[in-house]
Amino acid sequence: MTHNLFTRARGAARRGAHGGLALLAVAFAMPASADDLIDVQVDQAKIIQLPEKTATVIIGNPIIADVTLLKGNNKMVLTGKGFGETNLIALDSGGNSLGESTIRVKTGFNGLTVQRGLDRESYSCAPKCQPTVVLGDTTKFAGDTAGQIQAHSALATSGSAPGAK
Repeated sequence: MTHNLFTRARGAARRGAHGGLALLAVAFAMPASADDLIDVQVDQAKIIQLPEKTATVIIGNPIIADVTLLKGNNKMVLTGKGFGETNLIALDSGGNSLGESTIRVKTGFNGLTVQRGLDRESYSCAPKCQPTVVLGDTTKFAGDTAGQIQAHSALATSGSAPGAK
């Protein structure tokens, strides 16, 4: 399912320039509507429909979200990278703004969190609880878990298991 983006910008463009400054002041004073807000979970992707003639897409903070433009269909893939909010701006080939939206990256974690004082560990429990890496975990736990995941992946792609001949 695609998310339609920039509906307020298109509506304002259709209304024309009459009362432009007053309209602009009202638009900035209003909180973002549901049409201007795109929710995505961290480590998940979503297909987004862009305005017609979009040539450039700008992400305010690429640590929070990333985009990949899909060729020829005014769509992009939005991926949640880190928790928080940032903005997304679409420009035409002349550098004119076609619209702007807020991207909110939230947790979609459905597991177990173990808190030991300031130290935090996360476990994915689908179906059996196993260590996983989630933003905010203790550095040592996250590093050890990521190392195990990388070692497992390397073994799986090499086609050999430890001790195999």
